[in-house]
Amino acid sequence: MSTDNDIIRRCRESPEAFGELYDRHSPIIYRFAARRAGDFVAEDVTSETFLVAWQQLGSYDHAREDARPWLFGIATNLLRRHHRAEARMLKTVAKASSREGLSDDTDRIAAQVDATVAARQIARALKSMAAIDRETLLLYAWADLTYEGIALAMKVPVGTVRSRLNRARRTLRSQLDLTLDETENDNGRLAAAPRNA
Repeated sequence: MSTDNDIIRRCRESPEAFGELYDRHSPIIYRFAARRAGDFVAEDVTSETFLVAWQQLGSYDHAREDARPWLFGIATNLLRRHHRAEARMLKTVAKASSREGLSDDTDRIAAQVDATVAARQIARALKSMAAIDRETLLLYAWADLTYEGIALAMKVPVGTVRSRLNRARRTLRSQLDLTLDETENDNGRLAAAPRNA
């Protein structure tokens, strides 16, 4: 199987090879955009991401085998333009009614109410974060990028990614009124296991 880097190199001589890159990564870009701004924006963001990628093929860093961080970086920049839609979606989730789809099943009702309350709290917490911290957290949680991948996507040092994720986690903890797990320290990292464990 060819790497993303191989596909991008082939695009110089065979432009149709770009279709392989699109087929390989458009579903994850679409899912990421849909989670960030809803289905109504995701198609546009996905197509725009690959249009920009096509236009910027010459700027791709061929030292990187995986094009996902590059593509997520483009998508994140496009999503910034759609920030208003994202803010409206978070506001809608926060105000969502817990009465939708309830039946007489008490356990299911309780679980649904708990989930609705949690969704509202999470939406409020995400909305209260600085946009740059929210984008970093969502690239980590929804796009499943590594710290290094996020750094490439956002064109910042890895240390900046760590700082932003730390701030985002602190915001979530304070907004959601969570306490630290016994195995977690103040920096959001797992504490070392005891030597006698």
